[in-house]
Amino acid sequence: MKLVVGLGNIGKEYEGTRHNTGFMVLDHLAQQAGLTFTGPRQEAMIAKDHCYQQTILLAKPTTYMNESGRSVRALLNYYDLEPNDLLVVHDDLDLPTGQLRLRQKGSAGGHNGIKSIIAAVNGQNFKRIRIGIDHPNKQTVVDWVLSRFDAQQHDLITQGIDQAIAAIRFWLETDDFNQAMNRFNHKEK
Repeated sequence: MKLVVGLGNIGKEYEGTRHNTGFMVLDHLAQQAGLTFTGPRQEAMIAKDHCYQQTILLAKPTTYMNESGRSVRALLNYYDLEPNDLLVVHDDLDLPTGQLRLRQKGSAGGHNGIKSIIAAVNGQNFKRIRIGIDHPNKQTVVDWVLSRFDAQQHDLITQGIDQAIAAIRFWLETDDFNQAMNRFNHKEK
C-alpha cells in the first residue's frame, strides 16, 4: 500500500491558490482515475484505488497546512504504513512556477506543512514532489501563497501538475523513486 498526500488548505476560499498546489495535483489525478474523495477520515479526505498490484491511497488533509502532520500520522497509524510508503506533494517558493523537484528526504525548507509532517513522523525520510510556485516579488510570502496564478502562470502550473501526476504514476508502477527522480527532475535552462 502507498499513501500519496497532497498539501493544501481546506475551504472554498483557498481553492486554486498557490499553497493548494498539492490538492490540485491529487484532484486531477483522482479525476483522471475516476476516483471520488470521501470522508473525512483520519483528518483527511480519502480516495482509494487498486492499481499496480497494490492499494493506493490519495489523501488531502482536512487540517490546515501547518498541522498536516497530524493527519499524516493518523493515516500512517490507521493503515499501518511506514514513512517509506509516503509521498507528499506540495508547493515550493524556491522553484520557478510549474517546475518539479522530487526528493527522497530532506528538510522542511521553510514549508510549515512539511515541518509539521517531519515532526509527526519523527524524521525527514519520506518522499516529496515539490512543485514550484515561484517567489513573490513585492508581496509578502503569506499574500503570495494565498493568491491565485495569473493566466501565464496557469499554463505553467498546469504543465507542472501534469508532470507531477506522471511522476506519481511512474513511481507507483516501478516502485523506484530514484528512477523517478532521474526521469522527472529537470534543471531550468
